[in-house]
Amino acid sequence: MNSKVDQISLAARSAVQKRDWATVHAAATAILRHEQESAEGHFLMGLVEKAAQHPAIAVNQFETALRIDDNRHDAAIELADQLIQSRRNGDAKALIDKYVDRLSNSPRYLDMAATVLSNIGLNQEAWPLYEKANRLQPNMPLFRANLAACAVFVGKIDEAAQIYKELLANRPSHQRNHYHLSRLAKATDDTHIREMTQLIEANGLPPDKNVYLYYAIGKEYEDLEDWDKAFQYLKTAGDAVASVANYSIMSDLTIIDTIKDVCDADWLQAEPAKQPTDVQGKTPCFVLGLPRTGTTLTERIISSHSEVQTIGETEFIEFALRLKSGVQTQERMSVDIIRAAGQIDSHEIANEYLNRVAYVLDDEPIFIDKLPHNFMYLGFIAKAFPDAKFVHLNRHPMDACFAMYKQVFTWAFKFSYTLDGIADFYIAYTQLMDHWRSLLGDRLIDVTYESLVANQEVETRRLLEKLDLDFEDACLNFEKNTAASATASSVQVREKIHSRSVDKWKRFERQLQPLAERLTAAGIDI
Repeated sequence: MNSKVDQISLAARSAVQKRDWATVHAAATAILRHEQESAEGHFLMGLVEKAAQHPAIAVNQFETALRIDDNRHDAAIELADQLIQSRRNGDAKALIDKYVDRLSNSPRYLDMAATVLSNIGLNQEAWPLYEKANRLQPNMPLFRANLAACAVFVGKIDEAAQIYKELLANRPSHQRNHYHLSRLAKATDDTHIREMTQLIEANGLPPDKNVYLYYAIGKEYEDLEDWDKAFQYLKTAGDAVASVANYSIMSDLTIIDTIKDVCDADWLQAEPAKQPTDVQGKTPCFVLGLPRTGTTLTERIISSHSEVQTIGETEFIEFALRLKSGVQTQERMSVDIIRAAGQIDSHEIANEYLNRVAYVLDDEPIFIDKLPHNFMYLGFIAKAFPDAKFVHLNRHPMDACFAMYKQVFTWAFKFSYTLDGIADFYIAYTQLMDHWRSLLGDRLIDVTYESLVANQEVETRRLLEKLDLDFEDACLNFEKNTAASATASSVQVREKIHSRSVDKWKRFERQLQPLAERLTAAGIDI
């Protein structure tokens, strides 16, 4: 760069730190006007488009910067970060593999590269990068928080707890860190509860701004067996989220009805034009069901087998349906997408999915995709993958519903913040699963959570037999499985199997009575 471009770039970098994107845009424009083939100009323009949440344009700018100067590790990692917005996980992983050795003196981009790896399910690979970023810049709160989150995923629970305590000592008002800390161990006294309630009293924020504290307090009151206060805070949290969610359950219920209408017996039995061919010798196994019903436990049991790999929770089935449907919408899923997807050659869906997961597949012949929400799309999956395995988790209806009610979710389970919403969805879910059973028969393997935790070896042997896998002792010792787990059950799967979560709902039987009545009226046995 010449001196004039250098000066503009320095001013732009200062503006980036202040998030003054208008100034950065002006600087990038000035650089590119002076020198059209400027890697720095395109890089800065990429940062502007990234901040504006225009990932496709940002990708183009970062790719141009790399074309001009292949040594720009900053452009490479920024590009990887933007690629995963369009689920180009394999391309993002390839970029990080190529440039990771050039990040030795860049804690910012070590942290960003690690976050990309974590976001695409590669937490074991992310961990050393997070560690190195923290060694280079040890007192950066963001880096420390990211290290703590990854520590949970890779099973370093004590280390994560210590980091969260240090972060809270420096910033006691950080709500999510309180929440994350509360999940790591059972509360033995009300010390942390008092800290959090004092924070709520002092901050004067509306309920929807204190949600993480409410959930954390509710969880710790449950640990201390103060059932009334636990439910009080859980309800306050759920009500607060529901008040700002801009969500109608009718959209989900209509989609479920449409799925049953589209995916009928005649549709499923229609022969696909081709069979999937892009990834040979791999059989997917989908572990699915409502969240908090034992899907992670079952995944860990099966993936402890020498012939099985887990790729965690991917969203690539839904992504493939959305992409191949050709429907242009901001919605994650819609009636129009479902109807259009029903007309697609299932080979296209299968290959789109396989191409998207190929970056993470190892040598094992079977791989597990454990996204609970895939129960919605079971018909599409069954038609796309004639040899796929399907394991569906069942749990007592009230325990399943209450476990969801206690959990912070993001996009998939917005119904779970009110008891009425849970009742409506659970009834529709049971009807959908009955529909899938009528179509799939023995292809769908039902596992009951209560039976699994009560008779671990018997149920494990039965499950492995249905999956055409020989029994291995490692499947009984799943808690020794060192694979990362980035689910809400990341902490629990590090323990030996137990039945402590069976019939938990009965401690809240009075508060949950309206839910029980709704389910009973719908013919669901509780």
